[in-house]
Amino acid sequence: MAEEMMNNKQIILKQYVEGYPKESDMEFKNSIIKLNVQEGSNVVILKNLYLSCDPYMRNRMSKLEGSYIQSFTPGYPITGYGVSKVLKSGDSNFQEGDLVWGMTGWEEHTSIVTTTQSMFKIDHDKDVPLSYYTGILGMPGVTAYAGFNEVCSPKKGETVFVSAASGAVGQLVGQFAKMLGCYVVGSAGNKQKVDMLKTKFGFDEAFNYKEEQDLDAALKRYFPDGIDIYFENVGGKMLDAVLVNMKLHGRIAVCGMISQYNLDKTEGVHNLFCLIAKRIRMEGFLVFDYYHLYPKYLEMIIPQIKAGNIVYVEDIAEGFESAPSALVGLFSGLNVGKQVVMISCE
Repeated sequence: MAEEMMNNKQIILKQYVEGYPKESDMEFKNSIIKLNVQEGSNVVILKNLYLSCDPYMRNRMSKLEGSYIQSFTPGYPITGYGVSKVLKSGDSNFQEGDLVWGMTGWEEHTSIVTTTQSMFKIDHDKDVPLSYYTGILGMPGVTAYAGFNEVCSPKKGETVFVSAASGAVGQLVGQFAKMLGCYVVGSAGNKQKVDMLKTKFGFDEAFNYKEEQDLDAALKRYFPDGIDIYFENVGGKMLDAVLVNMKLHGRIAVCGMISQYNLDKTEGVHNLFCLIAKRIRMEGFLVFDYYHLYPKYLEMIIPQIKAGNIVYVEDIAEGFESAPSALVGLFSGLNVGKQVVMISCE
């Protein structure tokens, strides 16, 4: 059998990153990908359609020790979540033409071994955008669902605070909390995002953390009786202020700490004694531990989307060449909603 080859444009990490990432930390590379796969090999060749830009990717651009995930390798393509179409398959569970989401390379085409990847087949409903599988119907959706419902154990009528609330996960946590009958406040980094939290996502209140000289005072303004649940996406000074405003037996789900990712030395948190005094439960979590809930989550969320009860905002950058700037823009708040890169149509 003749060997099939195809040109393959890639985005590689040039070197490990210090401080804020720059587009120049990445570069485009032209390569060749082999399309032949052996039956039973579990090798699948993907044509990538959408790439997901997510905050955790910043950590992978540095040399990590003791982390839950490996660093990117300089000189090789960046990897992340994406939506793809199967071109060739040696795995009987995936057929040519199948749509999938999961880990893939930042390249036009990717060869993966399915036994070592998280890859989910998409039963695509044409009434729902395919790009949603990078967000509300993919990893961020499961993160919001599991982090809020499983880690926070919410109850109707409780008070909920969400930081980075307009992002891929935060916008969903707020809406899930409102569906349950909670009082919800979110923070974001500009007026447009703050307005969107209240008018589009239905948050009860929202504030621009950049305009607040005293975060403790801001939280007391919106939560005069304290916070039952904090969904943590920011860390640092925000976490410190939240701790002193938590209620007795409050719960904090630690999803991310984006304020710390670009610092050479992370900020200390000074109010941790509140965990003892207020009997607060603070728990970090990883979405991988909750993927078994994915079918249950889809059964809940797709009807809610189609009924218009849940809305989702995406910021879609078009073209493969736009991917580095889209990723870098996450860390200065340039995106409005879930940042996605569309690199190919079906």
